[in-house]
Amino acid sequence: MKRVSLGGLEVSRIGLGAMSMSAYYTGAGTDEAESVRAIHRALELGVTHIDTAEVYGPYTNEELVGRAVKGRREQVVLATKFGGGISHTGREGVGLDSSPANIRLAVEGSLKRLGTDHIDLYYQHRVDPSTPIEETVGALAELVAEGKVRHIGLSEAGPETIRRAHAVHPVAALQTEYSLWTRDVEEELLPLLRELGIGLVPYSPLGHGFLTGALRSLDGLAADDWRRGNPRFTGENLGRNLRIVDEVEAVAAEADATPAQIALAWLLAQGEDIAPIPGTKRVSRVEENSAADGIELTAEQIARLNDLPAAHGDRHDEIGMAVIDR
Repeated sequence: MKRVSLGGLEVSRIGLGAMSMSAYYTGAGTDEAESVRAIHRALELGVTHIDTAEVYGPYTNEELVGRAVKGRREQVVLATKFGGGISHTGREGVGLDSSPANIRLAVEGSLKRLGTDHIDLYYQHRVDPSTPIEETVGALAELVAEGKVRHIGLSEAGPETIRRAHAVHPVAALQTEYSLWTRDVEEELLPLLRELGIGLVPYSPLGHGFLTGALRSLDGLAADDWRRGNPRFTGENLGRNLRIVDEVEAVAAEADATPAQIALAWLLAQGEDIAPIPGTKRVSRVEENSAADGIELTAEQIARLNDLPAAHGDRHDEIGMAVIDR
């Protein structure tokens, strides 16, 4: 597995998002033994970058990751997040609490659940409009000085927030959605990140499973699967968006690869400062996704993928869209 740098933090070119092992997706939390095996297999294949968050579960995903990396901590770049729906200070509302007091409480909980004395990459999960970003990053800088955090990151932050944060303490990475059906980042965010020397960690690089070609209807999704409320999976949008998958499948057949591998290979072709974290809870998918590191698309194939139509529907529901890019 090749390595790339996220603002000075070396990670595997392809990482592993652990969220679906514990929350939000069909089958989450039903086979933790397989999830642990998936993490172990990822490490065997050279994946070093494991991503989680306190809100996944909540808490249970960090505990799962902690159990899986026990005795293997030196092999792992552990990334987790605070302030994405949980307030430890009693703040009411949506839990977007990035106050210094909350950060102090959150980091201790994450360290304990992960079974470690330091977090390699600690993200603000969503921007807290009630706390100036300078105060949040100042608190994170103190954790870096104390050795509890090695690098800091932001998730779904807007350009002005990123600039202000980076002026207080270097930001290693921005995490946001980026894939063949979510390319908003290319217009303003990606040039800014490259100007500042910040790496990009695309989450949902496979379009929440849609770009794998395995999901052509909602019939197999559990009643509480969050995709049932996602605009891109509902109404007429689902059928319209299948045109994107059809073209990805066509390129995959030509390249003797899977649609998931093509979607990841396209992302990797966008730059050496991009490290996607496809999520899965299965060993077979870890093996499939990791193999994308060895796929080199032709210029013609990249051009075909670049010309794919834009996805129909917002990437989150109304509540989700309200807390991003600010």
